[in-house]
Amino acid sequence: MNQKILDEITNLDYSKIQNSIESFLADSIAKSGASGLVFGLSGGIDSAVIAHICAKSLKEKSLALLMPDSRVSPKEETEDALHIVDKLGLDYKLIDISLIHSQFANILEPEEKSLGNLRARIRATLLYYHANLKNYLVMGSSDKSEQLIGYFTKFGDGSADVLPIVSLYKTQIRGLAKHLGVKESIIQKKSSPHLWKGHIAEEEIGASYEEIDSVLYCMADKNMSLDDIHITTQVDKDKIEKIHQLYKKSEHKRIMPSRL
Repeated sequence: MNQKILDEITNLDYSKIQNSIESFLADSIAKSGASGLVFGLSGGIDSAVIAHICAKSLKEKSLALLMPDSRVSPKEETEDALHIVDKLGLDYKLIDISLIHSQFANILEPEEKSLGNLRARIRATLLYYHANLKNYLVMGSSDKSEQLIGYFTKFGDGSADVLPIVSLYKTQIRGLAKHLGVKESIIQKKSSPHLWKGHIAEEEIGASYEEIDSVLYCMADKNMSLDDIHITTQVDKDKIEKIHQLYKKSEHKRIMPSRL
């Protein structure tokens, strides 16, 4: 790994970024005629950043939904989410989706990945239910790393009306989290969408976020060839190729459906 590239990615004015996100969210509410924002809060870093930004500028117009599946979601994740809403004074609802998911699972052909993605789609359904109920916009917490490699469930956690942190790589999200005062243990924990038990993002992808972000930055922002990316980042060639393939194969997730 080339630390210089990582420094280039993460050395940003996070105060300015925070202000831009707050303005974007306020403008989105005003332009749409919505009354506020609803978002899923898992206890992970991305949604924690969203929660802290909302608490600083849109507290009275924000609703956090905590939607663990108690059969697979670590207890510590839900405790972190509860710590966040308690610390920030955010309005929230806690909904265990295990019963909803089990009702689907009882009549569906079993397959772990499909049933995992179903959890994400149940959460999206609950977010849009509350958005309808309160005239709110659904706020997504996908970051740029996840968007570019397709590490999200289509029409699940990829469903949103506004994506305030989608221009920031995961390593940049960590910098913003520190600036916002997110609890250090949340910043340092391994990212996971918790679609099944023991689900860890970096293990599934096969690369660290430092490697992923360095490769994507050179690929998407600097438009480098794969050979130049290897020379610049010093990331293994097989990991660069895998990240490149994830980027290409997930394009359909980032565009509108094909139309005749």
